[in-house]
Amino acid sequence: MTVEIEQVTRLQSLDKRIADLEREIATLPKHIALIEKALDSHLRRLEADRAALAANQKERKRLEDDVKVENLKISKLRDQMLGAKTNEQYRAFQHEIAFCDTSIREAEDRTLDLMSESEPLDSNVKKAEAALKEEKQQVEAEKARVRERTAADQSQLDELKAERQQLVASLAKPAYSAYERIRKKWRGGSAVAEAVAGRCSACQILLRPQFFQELRHSEQMMFCESCGRILFYNPPVSFEEHLAAPHQ
Repeated sequence: MTVEIEQVTRLQSLDKRIADLEREIATLPKHIALIEKALDSHLRRLEADRAALAANQKERKRLEDDVKVENLKISKLRDQMLGAKTNEQYRAFQHEIAFCDTSIREAEDRTLDLMSESEPLDSNVKKAEAALKEEKQQVEAEKARVRERTAADQSQLDELKAERQQLVASLAKPAYSAYERIRKKWRGGSAVAEAVAGRCSACQILLRPQFFQELRHSEQMMFCESCGRILFYNPPVSFEEHLAAPHQ
């Protein structure tokens, strides 16, 4: 592998890592937005349950007050009955008292219904409050983790971009131009591919035998005749060669 091929291969590795980091940095705020949206949804549901419970309690209080008013009416009507001078007056008082009694029974029945409805509402509110408290803590912890991760990613991204800048400066302009042209063609995908078993590892098209032989021995940059990517050949190292090679 020539120095030039090593450089564009390293450049591709840097670009892939830079793209991954930029994608992650862009994704992290979206992740926070999603968990905050979920938290807000749970908060709105809790507020709705609280409002329903408050309305329930308010109506029960109103019914209690209505019962007190009706009982006061009955007490006054009974006092007035004592002064009734005719049967018609007496029956009229009885009718009004019966009407008040009916109102009281309806209010008491409705109060019982409201009490039954309030039990699950109250339970839901208490459970939701506890769950929401825990969820808020989790969200804050996740936001802190994301801030740390973003800072670390940004730091690493800055280092990689600096290394890329240095690498580009040392790379021959024709080689860099070819790399960028091919990378744009594949929309930021791989611009450099290894020839493995006589095929381009990117497009998997079989290379012509003569082309493959030239690639194995050429010191010049060569391109896949099918996809146009920069091709390189990395000869396999035998076990014996590996053992014979000096090790540090």
